[in-house]
This record gives sequence, structure tokens and C-alpha cells, in this order.
Amino acid sequence: MTFLFDEIAHATARLAEAGVPSPRADAEEIAAFVHGVSRGTLHTVKDADFDALFWEGIARREAREPLQHITGRAYFRFLSLEVGPGVFVPRPETEVVAGWAIDRLREMDVASPVVVDLGTGSGAIALSIAQEVALAQVHAVEIDPVAYGWAKKNILEHGQGRTSLHPEDLADCLPELNGRVDLVISNPPYIPPGAIPRDPEVRDYDPSRALYGSGDDGLDEVRAVERTARRLLRPGGFMAVEHADEQGNSVYWLFPEDKGWRDVRLRQDLTGRDRFVTARLNQD
Repeated sequence: MTFLFDEIAHATARLAEAGVPSPRADAEEIAAFVHGVSRGTLHTVKDADFDALFWEGIARREAREPLQHITGRAYFRFLSLEVGPGVFVPRPETEVVAGWAIDRLREMDVASPVVVDLGTGSGAIALSIAQEVALAQVHAVEIDPVAYGWAKKNILEHGQGRTSLHPEDLADCLPELNGRVDLVISNPPYIPPGAIPRDPEVRDYDPSRALYGSGDDGLDEVRAVERTARRLLRPGGFMAVEHADEQGNSVYWLFPEDKGWRDVRLRQDLTGRDRFVTARLNQD
């Protein structure tokens, strides 16, 4: 065992004691970041090249600072994104939501589908769609100036010229696209006011504007997504919106038939928890 792997083992024990959910993986990610290598090539770091900054990163993670803030990168589907203070760190469960949208877009008989991502944050969903759906024209909407800055960085790196960023409110954005959009997707804020997230990485580091929804139930932003999607979508267009696992039934009923929705479905993430609602606008 190299000196670095010995230090990683000690760091893993410290992180586990601090309650970090994936202590070994996080210790290796920090070691790889500090030493400028991949996790798969940590064994190539010579003992003499060990960098004590590794322990600074471990101390930050031990205090439950998000791993992504320490390394400056978040991985989402096939992307490596820049993230940091002031922007929501994309979660693995949201990859399922993006995957559903990508599958629908690939099935469409549309040469260059138009997509709107409402409240794009880091740009994770928008950029995944642009990367994985050939010729998709993606419009990413973000009103928060700090999050907008992070999204702009990531779009410049990964946007491939088919992702446009708009500093607009999701409630009244993009009137020029009314009735022309093939798919609307959103991971809006939805935590009810007064609720306290369990994980300190979320509670203490994610921006509150990206977490807490308005209204007694926290779903006013989802209601705004419904209205905007109804305005933007073409007949037969699709929408998907993420929510907390206990909000599935409430969000389902925000897309009623009398407002033009059909094929409303409550869908689960990889853990089997209710995670997002999908619907289609009537073609009549």
C-alpha cells in the first residue's frame, strides 16, 4: 500500500465517524482532486508527492461541506459541471428526470426539438439534453444572478451552441416561444417553508432560493411551472417537474384535465420513491 492509500484509509474512518454517507469514495475524490489525477490512477502518486492539502479537504468534508464545493465539480449523467457556493448541487435522482425527458425527445418525430428548462441552476438538465439529443434547441431559464453565473460557465464549456441562457423568471419567461415548445422540464424549489432538510450539505450549503418553495405547501413554484408549460407547449408537447417524495399526489393534481392536460403520471426515482410528475398537453 502506498502512503497516499494509507492516508485515504485514515481519512475514510474520520469521514465515516462524521456521518458522511460515502466516506471512502469521498476521500478518494478529494485525494484525486488534490493530486491532479483520477481515482483510477491514485496508485501512481508517489509517496514523496503526497500533498498535505488532502487533509484540508478532508477537514472540510468532515464538517459536511459538500464534496462538490471542495472539488469544484459535480457529475451529472455524462457531464462534469462547475459548481460552488450560490448554486444548487445537482442530485443523482434528478438524472432520472432528465433521462425520461431525453427518451421522450428521441422518440419524437421532430427534426430539431425545442426544450425549455425552467430554473436551470447549474445547467445540468439543459446541458444533458443538449448533449444527448441530436439537434435539440435548449432554452435554460434562471433568474438568480449567482446561479445564472454558474450556468453561464457550464454552457460556455458544454453548450455546443445549442443551449441558450435566459435571465428571466420561470413564471413569465420566453413569451416568444408560446405554443412552440416540444418539452418543458423543471426542478423548481419545493420544500415547504419551515421544513428543515435532513442533510447538512443541503441545509447549510445549498442556496435557500433553490430549496424553499412559496405557499403553505411549498408548491407555488410548481403551480407557476404548470401555467408556464401550458403556455409554452405546442399541442401534444410534454412536461416533467420534480418534487419531494412525499409531494407526489399533491403535484399530480396540479395538472388536471380541465386545464388541457392528459397522460398525467406520477413517476419514481431509482430508489422507488415518488420523484416527478409528467404530463402531455392535449392535441385538440
